[in-house]
Amino acid sequence: MQGTVAEGRGPVRYGPPAPGPGLPVLPELTARLTAGAGRTEPEPPGGGPGLREAACGYWLRRALPTAPHRVVAAPGAQPLLIALLGAYGGDVLMPRPCPAWWTPQARLLGRPAYHVPTPAECGGVPDPYALLETVRRVRAEGGRPRLLLLSVADDPTATVAPPETMREACEAAIGEGLHIISDETWRDTVHRPHETMLLSPAEMCPDDVTVLADLGGAFTPPGWPAAVARFPDTAPSDQRRARTLDILTALGAVVAAPVAAAAALALTEPPPVADRTRRAAALHARVAAAAHHAVLDAGAIARPPQAGRHLYADLGPFRTRLAAHGVTDSMELEDYLTARLAAPVPGGHRFGDELGALRVRLATGPLLGATQEQRLASLDAPDPLQLPHVHEALGTLAAALAELRDP
Repeated sequence: MQGTVAEGRGPVRYGPPAPGPGLPVLPELTARLTAGAGRTEPEPPGGGPGLREAACGYWLRRALPTAPHRVVAAPGAQPLLIALLGAYGGDVLMPRPCPAWWTPQARLLGRPAYHVPTPAECGGVPDPYALLETVRRVRAEGGRPRLLLLSVADDPTATVAPPETMREACEAAIGEGLHIISDETWRDTVHRPHETMLLSPAEMCPDDVTVLADLGGAFTPPGWPAAVARFPDTAPSDQRRARTLDILTALGAVVAAPVAAAAALALTEPPPVADRTRRAAALHARVAAAAHHAVLDAGAIARPPQAGRHLYADLGPFRTRLAAHGVTDSMELEDYLTARLAAPVPGGHRFGDELGALRVRLATGPLLGATQEQRLASLDAPDPLQLPHVHEALGTLAAALAELRDP
C-alpha cells in the first residue's frame, strides 16, 4: 500500500499490514472456503444475500439492528473505505495516530486529510475541542470538512474509547455537520469484555454513523480479504450506498465467492468461531500485558493495551541512546527494531504521528511462536507465558529495550 510522505525522506512505500492473528485458520472456516471453491458465479458488487444477511445477524447481536439493503461488502477494508470516501465526498478528519491505511486512501482520492490530536486517556477518537478547532480552521482556509473517521477499539494504540469520550467527540462532529465512519474492526478483540464498556457511535447517533468492519480483525485470516459496512436507515444514506456500489463496481472490488462463503459462516458466529474469538482475545491479552510490562520496565511509555494484537510504545525516553545507534526518527527506529526483533515494527510515522516522535507499534502475534504447533500450544496453554518459546520471545523484546536504557 502506498504510504504517507515523511518530511524530506520521500514516500513511505509498502505500508505495514494490520497485526496478524498468529494462529492457524479454524478447520470449519477452511472447510467452508474449500466447499465454496466450486462456485463459478461471482459474488455481486456489495456482496450476495448470504453474506449481507450474516452481517445483519452479527450487528443485531451487538445492538445494531440492520436490514440487508443497508449492508455493503467488499474484498477488504481498503477498497471499501475508498468507496465510502468517494460516496460521501469532502475533506476528511481523523485522529492522530490512526490506522496506517486511512490516510493513503484519502490521498489516493485527492482528498485533504487532517489529523486531530486524541485525548490523554485513549486513541481512536479526536479530542472534541481540538476537533472543533480543526474544523473551523479548515473552513476558514476554504476547506470542506465532511467526514470524521474514528475507531472504538483502536489500531495502533490498542485502546478502547470510554463511552463518554466517544459521545463528546460524536456530538462535536455532528454539531459541525460531519458524517462519521466508525471503524469497528477490532471491537471483537477486546481483552476484558466483561470489564470494558464498548459503545458504537451508531448506537449513540444512528442517523449519522456508517460502520465499517474488516473481518480480518477477529474472524478470518488476512489472506481472505472481506469487509462489511452498515449504512444508516436514512434517505441520504440510500444515495450514498448506491454511490458506494457504483465505485466498487467500477473498481471490480467484489468478494471472492469462496471467501464470501467463509466470511458468512464466520459472521454467524457458530460455537467454534465464537470460542476461537474469545480464546484468541484472551491469549493476546495475556501476551500484550507482558509486553506492556517489558516496555514500562525498560523505562519507555505505552498505554495499557485493551484490544487487538498490538500495543503502541513511545521510546522517546531512549532518545539519547537511540541516537548513539544512528536512530533519530521513527523511520530509523522502525528499521532498527525490525532488524533487532526479526519482526515488523512499524514506526509512528506510518500512523500519522510526527516523524521525530520515537513511537512504534509492537505486535503480539510474533510472540506466540514460530510454527503452527507452537502457536496452537500458546492458544491451549493455561499460562502461555510459561511456554519456552513465548518466554524466549518476550525475553528478546525485553533485552532489546533494556539495551536502550540509560546506564
